[in-house]
This record gives sequence, C-alpha cells and structure tokens, in this order.
Amino acid sequence: MTSMTKRVTALAVAVLAAGGLAACGKSATPSTGSSTSSASTPPSKPAGTLRIVATAGPDHIDTVPAYYTADYMLERAYTRQLLSYPYAVPTSLSSPGWTKATTPVADVATVVPSTSNGGITNSGKTYTFHIRPGVDWNTSPARQVTASDFIREFKAFSNPVSPVGNPLYYQSTIAGLTKYASQETAYFAMKSHKPTATNIANFQNTHTISGLSAPNPLTLKITLMAPASDFLYMMAMPFTSARPVEYDAYVPNSLQLDTHTISDGPYQITSYIAGKSLTMMPNPAWKQSTDPIRHQYVKEITETDGVASAQTQLADEQADTYDLVGADTPFEPTAIAGELAKKDPKFKVWPDSNTFPYVVFNLRSPNSGGAMGKLGVRQAVEYGLDKVAVQKVYGGPTVTQIINTAIPPGNTGYQNYNLYPDNNGDGNTAKCKSTLAAAGYPHGVSLTYLYPNDSVDTQVFVAIQASLKPCGINLKGKSEPGSSFFVDLGNSPENNKAGTWDMGQPGWFPDWFGNNGRTVISPLFQTNCVVNTNNYGCYNSTALDGIIKQAEAATTLSAAGALWHQADENVMHNAVIVPLLNQLQAYYSSTRVHNAGSAAIAFQPNIGGPDITNVWLSPSSS
Repeated sequence: MTSMTKRVTALAVAVLAAGGLAACGKSATPSTGSSTSSASTPPSKPAGTLRIVATAGPDHIDTVPAYYTADYMLERAYTRQLLSYPYAVPTSLSSPGWTKATTPVADVATVVPSTSNGGITNSGKTYTFHIRPGVDWNTSPARQVTASDFIREFKAFSNPVSPVGNPLYYQSTIAGLTKYASQETAYFAMKSHKPTATNIANFQNTHTISGLSAPNPLTLKITLMAPASDFLYMMAMPFTSARPVEYDAYVPNSLQLDTHTISDGPYQITSYIAGKSLTMMPNPAWKQSTDPIRHQYVKEITETDGVASAQTQLADEQADTYDLVGADTPFEPTAIAGELAKKDPKFKVWPDSNTFPYVVFNLRSPNSGGAMGKLGVRQAVEYGLDKVAVQKVYGGPTVTQIINTAIPPGNTGYQNYNLYPDNNGDGNTAKCKSTLAAAGYPHGVSLTYLYPNDSVDTQVFVAIQASLKPCGINLKGKSEPGSSFFVDLGNSPENNKAGTWDMGQPGWFPDWFGNNGRTVISPLFQTNCVVNTNNYGCYNSTALDGIIKQAEAATTLSAAGALWHQADENVMHNAVIVPLLNQLQAYYSSTRVHNAGSAAIAFQPNIGGPDITNVWLSPSSS
C-alpha cells in the first residue's frame, strides 16, 4: 500500500466539490452554550456545540489506516502522538506562523529529542522519547499512556486486514520493521491463520521489532538503520498515535473498533454512524496541564455527513446553521471572487505547499515513434504549455500560484528557478515549435492525454490542449472516472504498450512540510515501476536514486537541502513532469467561531484544514 490513498481521495473530493454537485442536508440542532469569556478570549470551561458539516466524513477512525485530511481533522481531538504540530497563524510560506505551525513539537513526549538534550544518540541512529506522566486513557479507571502503547501501534502497521496508510517511511528507517512486516505477511498467508482479532493480537504480542524497545513504561527507544534528518516529521504523523491494549479485542479498522474507541485526547467519540454523523464530548481523563497543543474549549463537537454540495455548505455556514466544513470538501470555487470583494472576515485563503495539478509524461509509451521517451519532445511541452490558462480554471492567482519546480515552495531544497522560460507562464509557442522540430517532429506530433472526467479537470485539459496545438502538439483526450484514472495512471507494467496514455494529469500533496523530500521526490521519481506506483511515468535514474539515498540519510538540514535541490534539478533537466500550480486553501466559518489568531477557522497546514481543538464559540451563540 502506498501513500496514494490520501492523495487520490483529496483530489477526488476537490474535483467533486468544484463540480458543484447538489445534495440536501438536514439542519443541525442548535445547542446553547454559556461561557464567562468574551468573543476574543477563550471560555473558562467548555461551552457550546461546534457544528461541522461534511460530504462523507472520515475514511477511517482507526489511526493505522487513516490517511486523509478528513481523518486528520477529527483525530486531532481524540488521539495524541509523541510529537505533533502546534497551532499558529500561517499567513504566508515565509511567515513565522508557517514555520511554527509546520515544525514538530513535544506532545506526549516531554521534549523533542535532539543531540543536545541526549535524545538522539548512536551517531543519529537512536531516538529516546520520554513520556509525560499524567497522559491518560479514558478507561475506568483512567490509565497512563505508556511506551508499549506506541510500540503496539507500530506492530499494527502490517496487520493483514487494514495496514498502515504509508509503510514506506517507517520501513525504510526503523530497524527490524521490514522484517517484522514480512513475518506477519507470511504468517497470515497460511490458510490456517485467519485474520481474526485474536490471531492478529497473538501474532503481534509474540513477535518483536528490533528497533523498538521500552526500557521502562515511560521511555521509548527507536533505533534506525541509518541517520534520517526527517525522522521527527514521520513521528509527528497520526500513524504513530498511541494504541490502547483494548484494541487487541477488535479487528483493525472494524466497526467494532470504531464504536469502541479509547481516547487520550481532549475529546472522546460518544457516537459514530459511518457516513452519517459523529459526536465527541470532553474526555474526563484529559488534563490541560499534560497537553501543550490542544484545548477543550467546546463542550460538544458534532459532524453531520452527507451534504455534498459546497454551495449548500457555504450557505449553511453563512446562516450559522453549521460552523465549519469538514476537511473533505474544499470551498465552493464560484464564490471566491465574491467573498474576496466583500472582504468577509470569516473567509480566508491560507497558504499551502503542493503540486496540484501537474503533468506527467509516460516515458515508456511507444506511441508516435516513442515520442515521450525523447527529451526534446518533453521539453517542447515544458516551453509551450500555458500555465496561466490553467490557473484561471482554478480561480486565478489569489488562490493558486504558478510553479516551475518539482519541489513546491516552502520546503527544504526549493529554489525558484525555471529551466524552460515560458513568457511568465503564458507559454512560449515559438520555442516549443523549434524544440519539437529539433527532436524529430517538424510536422508536429499526436499524443494521448489521460485526465479525470470531472468538470474542473476537463477544463484544465481543454486549456492545455489549446495552448499546445499552435506549436504542433496535438492532444487527444482520454477521460476516466477518478476511480479508474489513478489505477491506469499507476499501472506501470501496462503503460509501455501501444495505445496507452502519453501524458497524464495527477496532483500531489506532501505529508509534511520543510524537510520533506522523502514525501515529494522519493514517491514520485525514485525508480519504482510496479503496479500502483506513484512514479507514474516510470522514471528510472540511477543518478537520482543515489541522490535520494544520500538526502534521506543526511544528518543536517543544510546537507539535506543541497541534495534535495540536486534531485529537483535532475527531475526538471530530464523534463519528467511539468509542474503547474500550488493550490492555496480557501475556508469559511460561521460568525460563532473564534480562536487566538487572525481568522476563525484555526487552519493547521499538516491537518490540511481546521484545528477543532483550538477554536471556541461566541458566549451568547446558540
């Protein structure tokens, strides 16, 4: 299983919402809350009901397979990790708020391990985490979260029913994890070993991962195979949440587990009906003194699922029927211009860092004399493509940023350069035509272009098709539903046959920001020509693979940055993709919602949406 789950879902949802699909949603039941605060200050005790509306809600409640923005938004309230991200106001990618919001801090751990505090030893290969006393599960009686609870989560990564959303980060770093995963896979491949809750728990409790140990209940040691300067970012992902022993009684990701969750966060799930609703109430075992990141400002959080129309959701927020939109539905694009013109304080466009969308070349396609395998043809596309036209489809420069590099802005290794001057994004037809001719196609070339069949992606294709036609590149569109688009795009073994696609239109969101080449360069461009690959074009470069290996093992941020930039240059010199846009995040909230920042939503970049543990409601709201 790869990191495609979160990426594909995010893309599918984005285009669904942009298409303006209609749906009817029932109104939330108003709830009256009292508080001793004013709107500008948080309440002295939990008050009011925060009402969320969503299209479909979370994909997963279980933290192991959960790999989606809508999951992350809710997990913030009922799970905790050794490290996590604080709330800050990220006004731009260069702002102190962005840096603070995207830098891991101590959560259940007492401090972030470092060489200076003795938490990182063994030449950068051993990390020691000390657990805060008083971080408790909401069991009866309350019970301390221990190192064994975190080891239990890692053991659940390779369960045979619903494994972790992205195993690659951890299997490539933590000693013994790949061996453990192989043993578990082999065990359950035997017909006599059914994947029951008992069998899964028995295997996990009788096998060990050599790189994980608990010297005492409040100390966790993790040993890596080699130094990894980005390992702390991996430890801040929700995959690494503590996992209570009670979950041994349930099959992972089962309805039984989902309806019997144990919480160590400020809220606990009290009701969950998949695809319909979820309710959370304050966790009585949680203590503010043990949690430097989250708060318990509201006395109830409800989510109503099944309202698919972004227009309906916005209208409900404006009417104060709902307070926030769940992170599975982007803002209604047709309303952006009006909100900007009104300067509505409840509307905000937040910075983000992604490659959404981009064009990828199928380097092994035999079509048109193997055109996609010829660097000159790909470079012609780089010159000729009109990125400004694509930007207009998504709402213009207020909500998107044209990019020209494989690493998006705001991340280690990013440098603002453009190897293919294109008239400031408008496309350079003359250069495209001459480059195409020099590549052996003086009379033009015909190529098949694969894209999702929703309205927005169709408009993007039409814009690209029109921009390349004058220089002799004729695109034949091949549209597919999102469900089959990524299957065909990533089916590398089939993509070297005649009649396959030549160019495709995916998108990519990093799993973390800053030192994140492992979640940008590695999955998209490292040699990995297999079924369900994210290296869609099957780029195979021993030089790049070597740079990636060095970058992932770099012990300093500066060393990693220099290497990731080399990797970026390798990708762009070889014209593996055409980067198009960095999508920003537009959000709205009701008049009831407040926080400590400059806008009500409390946007958290690594969640990709609202931080629901850092907002409160107007004292007199209902």
